[in-house]
Order: sequence, then C-alpha cells, then structure tokens
Amino acid sequence: MGSPRMPKAGLLPFYLKLYDDALPECRAGFESFLRRIAAGFEARGIAVETAPVCRVADEFAAALAGFEAAGVDAVVTLHLAYSPSLEALDAFCAGLLPVIILDTTMDADFGRTVSPARIMYNHGVHGVMDFASMLRRRGRSFEIVAGHDSDPRTLDRAADLVRAAVAAGALRDSRVLRIGDAFAGMGDFSVPEGALAGRLGIRVRQAGIEALDEAVFDVSDDAVAAETAADRARFACELSEQVHERSVRVGLGLRELLQTSACDAFSVNFQAFDRTDGEANTMPFLEISKAMARGLGYAGEGDVLTAALVGALARAFGAVTFTEVFCPDWAGDTLFLSHMGRSIRRPAAPDPQAGLRRQGPRPRDPDLRGQARAGRVRQSRPWPRRQFLADCRARRGAARRRGARPGDA
Repeated sequence: MGSPRMPKAGLLPFYLKLYDDALPECRAGFESFLRRIAAGFEARGIAVETAPVCRVADEFAAALAGFEAAGVDAVVTLHLAYSPSLEALDAFCAGLLPVIILDTTMDADFGRTVSPARIMYNHGVHGVMDFASMLRRRGRSFEIVAGHDSDPRTLDRAADLVRAAVAAGALRDSRVLRIGDAFAGMGDFSVPEGALAGRLGIRVRQAGIEALDEAVFDVSDDAVAAETAADRARFACELSEQVHERSVRVGLGLRELLQTSACDAFSVNFQAFDRTDGEANTMPFLEISKAMARGLGYAGEGDVLTAALVGALARAFGAVTFTEVFCPDWAGDTLFLSHMGRSIRRPAAPDPQAGLRRQGPRPRDPDLRGQARAGRVRQSRPWPRRQFLADCRARRGAARRRGARPGDA
C-alpha cells in the first residue's frame, strides 16, 4: 500500500566510435563528467544504473536490455559527444522504457575565450538534435531537459521526470476504495469504471457505510485509548475527550477497512455520514489525514480518479496531499487552497493542531489543521506530455502481463 520507493534511472552515455578509433585518449576525459551527472541524480533521491558508453547499434541494444533487466523506471540519455542517431534509434523504438534526453555539456562557459580544445568535450547537442529529430519522426515519445548541471533546476526537472515515470506506472496498478456514492452532479471526475479500468488500469471497490459500521464495531477500547494518547502527544488538541475518542474509533475502523481492502487510495463522500445512530457516526477527517501521511492517495466526494492520482504521486514523490483551489485572492495574486477537514501532516509545519471545525456544515467533526511548511511545491498538472505518460503506463501493463512489476528485484 502506498509506500514510496526510490526511483531508478538508467543513465546511457552516447559517443562516436570514430573518436575512439582516431582519438582513443579522449574517452577518459569524460569519466568525471559522467560520474558528476550520476551523483547529481543520486543527490536528488534517484538511484542510477549507468550503462557502458555506447557507440554502435549492438551496444545500445545491450544497454537497453540491461536496463529492462535491472528494472529502471526511465532511461536518461547523455550525449558525451556527437553520436549518429541511427545507431541508437531502432533499439529505443523497440522498447517501452520512458526516454528523457538530458541536453547538457561538461562546461557551462563556452564563450569567445574558450580554448578550441574544449570543443571535443562540449558538442553533444549536435547529437541531441539528430536523435530527437529521429525519435519524433518515428513517433517515439520522449522528454528533453536542457541546461547545465551547475544550475540545480536542470537536474531537479530531470529527476522529477523520472519520478513522473514512476507515478504513471503506479497509476496503472491502482486499487481504490470508495465509501459512499460519488457526489451527484460533479462531472469533472465522473468517469465510468470501465474506462478507468480499461484505459488507466484503475480498479475500484465500492463499499457502503455499512461496511465501515462493521469495522468500527470491532475496534477495541484499548486501541482507541492508545491512539488518542498518541494524538495528544503529537498534536496540540483543542477538543473534548468524547469528541476525540468518537473520531478515533471511527478512524480506526476506517484504517482496518483500508488495510483489508489492500488499496492504494480511497475516497469518502461525507454525505454518506448522514446519521448518528450507527457505528460510523462521524466523518473521519482525522484518520483521512493520517492515511495520506502514510502514503495512501485520497480525494473527496467519491472522486476515485483523483484519489488514484494522489496515491500514484505519493508512491513516486513521497509527501503529497489532496486539496482544491477554493478562493482567488485577486488583490494579492495568490490562491487559497483548502478542502473540508483534510490535510497531510508531513508537508505541514511541526505544530499541526487536531481541533474542532468551527465553520462549515459539520462543526462537530474534528480535523487536522496546521500551517504549510515553506519550501518547494510541485503542483500536479498535464505535464509531462501525455504520450510520455501513456508510454509509462503501457510499459507497466506489459510488465504485468509478463508477471512482474517494473522495479522488482
């Protein structure tokens, strides 16, 4: 369920056999550059499998086969120098591994005062243009990242693309639990389950509030006491013991239901919690936040599509939360992001508070609130290109048909 794993990139260096034949001493000059790029990915939490330098078709085919066997999530190409595209093209077009072209060079400065001797070590873009042109002509999807690795944004974006490949593959295997029906009339996430399964590989299990009632009924008083004590040690709680214990009891029932369902994500429609006489007598906002912190995907109101996406992103990027654009601040040029009663603890500041909701339609259901931690934020959007992500999902499906998941040892 939902636990992130370290993504793995296959780093494939391109070179020209003619240079080895005519200038064999030059090859050694690229070794530190190759190690530097690999170390840059590793510093960003990406494991790296580096192939031998490839020059001719057989070498490229062997390198890609090795990457498949090693379970890499994406291939990152690095043109050390010019390399004729047709040597690599057939092997890349025959495979399904996502392709990320890293367009960078050994030196950041190539102005008028640079020695001509440095041309040998900085002309890989010539091969990048050749290779990208032929991939495009053959309809093979790829992403390209251009810039020098001394600018952290270059490898940041490349590392994010590797994680995007992981997320796209994870989406293909998503198992989502929906409690209650989807909110009637909300069309943007209204996708037939057959389409979700057929096009995205998302499998949905539907459960009524009665299933949660049964799970809550089995929660012991000792378990409630232990969880409540843990909450009060972690959070500054501003709620009565009765309200807290009721929320924890329903939350532990939800936790058990999620575990027995072996799901990667879930969605709860608050409208299903429309009575106080059953076991599930409060909306379990607090447990929903805890579940996201454990790496499960979530979305509100029966939105299983977004829940699956959040879960897939959590497996690739780690700390991911579900939220919505609520209010525009036109004067301040900002957006107010919120969603009723749900947040993730890991991206929050160290002092979140579990307290009563004091506004909205459910003022008695406790939730988790806090201030977002300052730092870099990734917003999910249609990026990278659709075909790149489709290829990632297709590779996941092909691996499943072979009886293994990409990344399995």
